[in-house]
Amino acid sequence: MSQRIAVVTGGGSGIGAAVALALAEDAWTVVLAGRHKETLDETVARGSGLTGTLEAVPTDVTDEASVRQLFENVVAGHGRVDLLFNNAGIGAPNVDIDALELDDWNKVVAVNLTGAFLCTREAFRVMRNQQPQGGRIINNGSISAHAPRPKSIAYTATKHAITGLTKSTSLDGRAFDIACGQIDIGNAATDMASGAAAGAAQADGFVRSEPLMDVGEVGRAVRYMASLPLDANVASLTVLPPKMPFIGRG
Repeated sequence: MSQRIAVVTGGGSGIGAAVALALAEDAWTVVLAGRHKETLDETVARGSGLTGTLEAVPTDVTDEASVRQLFENVVAGHGRVDLLFNNAGIGAPNVDIDALELDDWNKVVAVNLTGAFLCTREAFRVMRNQQPQGGRIINNGSISAHAPRPKSIAYTATKHAITGLTKSTSLDGRAFDIACGQIDIGNAATDMASGAAAGAAQADGFVRSEPLMDVGEVGRAVRYMASLPLDANVASLTVLPPKMPFIGRG
């Protein structure tokens, strides 16, 4: 196929924007989904002149109707979906478990887990019924899917759940040539992770500065995963700064 169609959630900034731009460099047509049209438009503007194209579709991944409309728009405009990068995610306040409000817990679960499920469900529906059949889903996990940081129960629990979502989707997608993999990312230089450079809480109770890596490396990693034919798949990939205190903590 001459045109490859990708959907990237949380595409207005950070990892989502980096992945969208990396895909567009490789001639993908990328549909950016996110709640804030202005940040999506900023990513589109950054991609001006690349081989591929970027377009913004404001979407709330926690809303079933909004997600369904997103995929209906993509199919109406482009005929198919070849790739979904489930990236939208948020964290909760860094507080002790007994101080975490239920509302904060529910917000994290709604975006990180339910949002990923809703997008996966719609992408799966499209991919199994399109011709040629199949496609690829890549989930943004986290190194927290393997080892938690202190005071991160909501974020950590949802990222462990993403691993289950990935494996179940991979298994159920086999019959329809739908491949699913997961990328676990540590300390990419984004607004969400920038605090680690100033000082991140460690398991021993101390706070220490941690190194960051260029978020563009994440984009290149996802681009590689996305470039594979559907008879090959990266089930799990971890990318992080080599001096980050992860190996040995988990």
